Amino acid sequence: MLKNILSNKPARLFIILCSFFIVNALTAEFIGVKIFSLEETFGWKPINLNLFGEAYGFNLTCGVLLWPIVFVMTDIINEYYGKKGVKFISLFSVIVIIYAFVMLFGAMQTAPNSWWITSKKSAGVENMNVAFNAVFGQGLGIIIASMVAFLVGQFVDVFVFHRIKKKTGEKSIWLRATGSTLVSQLVDSFIVLVFAFYFFPKIFPNQGAAWPFSQVIAIGIVNYCYKFLVAILLTPFLYWVHKKIENYLGVAMAMEMKKAAMEEKKL
Repeated sequence: MLKNILSNKPARLFIILCSFFIVNALTAEFIGVKIFSLEETFGWKPINLNLFGEAYGFNLTCGVLLWPIVFVMTDIINEYYGKKGVKFISLFSVIVIIYAFVMLFGAMQTAPNSWWITSKKSAGVENMNVAFNAVFGQGLGIIIASMVAFLVGQFVDVFVFHRIKKKTGEKSIWLRATGSTLVSQLVDSFIVLVFAFYFFPKIFPNQGAAWPFSQVIAIGIVNYCYKFLVAILLTPFLYWVHKKIENYLGVAMAMEMKKAAMEEKKL
C-alpha cells in the first residue's frame, strides 16, 4: 500500500505540501516568542509611525517571518486539493502544535540537573532552566489566541479564494491567492492580538495587565503592514510553485485536480 501511495503523484505532492505547511506553522509558533526590530535588522533607523498619538516602529514577533508562507501554502493546497484538503491540514496542524506545547510543558516540569543550570554562565546565561522556561513557556492566552486566529484565518482564506476563483476562473492566480492571503492575514493579525493581550487578561487577571485597546489596534496595523508587503513580494514565488507543480503532475492532471477542487461541497 505504501508503494502505491508513493507512486501516486497527487498523493505524494499532498504529503510534501502538508509537511512543509506543518513545519512552517510549528516553527512560527516556537520562534514567535522573540520580538525583533525589522528596521534595525537591516541597519535602518526605526520608522516611527504615529498611531493614536504614539510612535510605533516595526517591532515584530519572529513568527511573522513564516506565517505569510503558511497562508501562501494554504492557497496552493486549496488550488489543487480544495476546501477539504485545507480543512484537514489546518485541523491536523493545530493538533500537532497543541501536542508540541503539551510536550514542552512536560519538559518544563522536569527537575534540572545542577551542572546544566550554570553550564552557559560563561556565555552570559546565569540560569539555563530559567532561560529554557522563559523561551518555551509562552502564556496560555497567546497559545489559545494563536490557534483561534490560525483556524479563523485559514477558513477566511479558503472562502475568499473560492469566491474570487468562481468569478475569474483559471486566470489571475495572483488575485485569488494574494487577495485571499491579504484578507486572511488581516483577520489573523487582529484576532491574536485582541484575544491574547486585551480580552484574555481581563478574563484572567493573573495572566498580566491588559493592553490599552488603542495599543492593540496600533500594533495590529504595524504587523499587518509587514504581512501585506510580504504577501505581495511572495507573488512571484507563488507562480514559480504553480509552474513546478504543473511540470511535476502534468498539465492535464493538474487541471483535473483544480476542477475537482472547485466542484467539491462546502466545508
